[in-house]
Amino acid sequence: MTPQGRYNIKYVLLICAVSALGGLLFGYDTAVISGAIGPIKSYFGLDAAGVGWAVSNVAIGCIVGAFAAGAIAGRLGRKKALVLAALLFTVSALGSALVDSFSWFIVYRLIGGVAVGLASAVSPMYMSEVSPKDMRGRAIGMQTFAIVFGQVAIFTINYLIAKGASEAWLVDMGWRVMLGSEVIPCLLFCLVVMFIPESPRWNVIKGNDAAALTTLRKIYNGPYPEKVLKEIKDSLKQRQLEQQQKRKIDYRNDKAFWFIAFVGCMIAVLQQTTGVNVMMYFAPVVLEQATGNNEAALFMTIWIGVVQLIGTSIGAFLMDRVGRVPLLRIGAIGSTVGLLVTSYFLYHAAGLAGAEAVRNGYFILSGMLLFMLFFAFSWAVGAWVVVSEIFPNRMRSEGMSLAIAAMWVSNFCIGLGFPLMNDNAFLLEHFNGAFPMWLFAGCCVLSYFFVTRFLPETKGVTLEQMEETMLSKTRLEAKEVPAAMVRANG
Repeated sequence: MTPQGRYNIKYVLLICAVSALGGLLFGYDTAVISGAIGPIKSYFGLDAAGVGWAVSNVAIGCIVGAFAAGAIAGRLGRKKALVLAALLFTVSALGSALVDSFSWFIVYRLIGGVAVGLASAVSPMYMSEVSPKDMRGRAIGMQTFAIVFGQVAIFTINYLIAKGASEAWLVDMGWRVMLGSEVIPCLLFCLVVMFIPESPRWNVIKGNDAAALTTLRKIYNGPYPEKVLKEIKDSLKQRQLEQQQKRKIDYRNDKAFWFIAFVGCMIAVLQQTTGVNVMMYFAPVVLEQATGNNEAALFMTIWIGVVQLIGTSIGAFLMDRVGRVPLLRIGAIGSTVGLLVTSYFLYHAAGLAGAEAVRNGYFILSGMLLFMLFFAFSWAVGAWVVVSEIFPNRMRSEGMSLAIAAMWVSNFCIGLGFPLMNDNAFLLEHFNGAFPMWLFAGCCVLSYFFVTRFLPETKGVTLEQMEETMLSKTRLEAKEVPAAMVRANG
């Protein structure tokens, strides 16, 4: 029987598509603020620090949600965890759209951040557990596609809401409609997620083999459901043995762990410091500042999302063919060029008005699109792939937790810090908004040299070989690690 004949492809893709709606809400929720932040600033009378806090506070909720995801999905199950994320998204959308207090606005956005963190962990977890190994890459790739699709959708919706609207209406009601529009996909997710089965792996963990086998028989054909059930049970026994062994490791003296964690955290941080979040959160602000036209700025932002969607699809296709390191290095160079083009036209936007300013705005957009194309097919996909695979089994959970936490912390710092730089009177007077782009371009250059120096190629490397591969760029040797484990075990 061919690999495709062993399982029901349509059924697997269907339940993974439902789970991927969590990713769509992830993208929708994180990007909706881009079109609403201008009116929100006016409505609440925010200064630059307030704008940064309004945008970046979501990252704090993301950290909480991501760290809590494992415990919640373990206790309630993957399906109920996804339902909980959908409910939190709904509460956040309704609450933030109806408030009259900035403090409560922050509270509801934090709740949305928790939902983002929860969905970003549980959706791919569910998909990896219901997908046959031959389909796992394709299925989990739906998550990344759904995130970007959600961003494109809200960029378009924000533009349609603002099109032809008066400034007064946008300040009074428009931003509420933008934020509240998320309720529609939230309710859709709540409805359809009820019809997907619980993860067979979770059912086995809870001792419910009969329910697990029922789901596996919908996924697999012939004798394979029983075979897969046995493999799940055997892998859980092996995992318990590994966890018992892991508790005895002294991480304080494990040089290999700290080196690989350093590489993982830096890759996560560098992904954020390229400036991608400025494109996602503040592109309308930057473009409106340059063009003086809010409607044109929101229309231009749609194309940033479209190019990101195209670039992400290209990256998913190339990552296992070209390799991680070449794509990350090419992406760093291209992103640098895109940011320099953006900064050039921002720097020369001073004094422009009317049609001339809008025309220059499209030149600024061209730099943003060039940046987004190179970033999307390289760091947008590659950073997540690298962080998920460079940690060997014995240090996987601890290492990935550190790297993902570093990613969200840097996301928070950039979201908070960019408005302070962008609204700084001295920087505006001397650089006209170009200074942050130069700073991000410098980080892209740094990312090129970091990858070249510290990251070996991990394409095709098994997890069992990963530790030795990662240490190949240092003077450490993999054999030092078992020695440290022996010492820790007494």
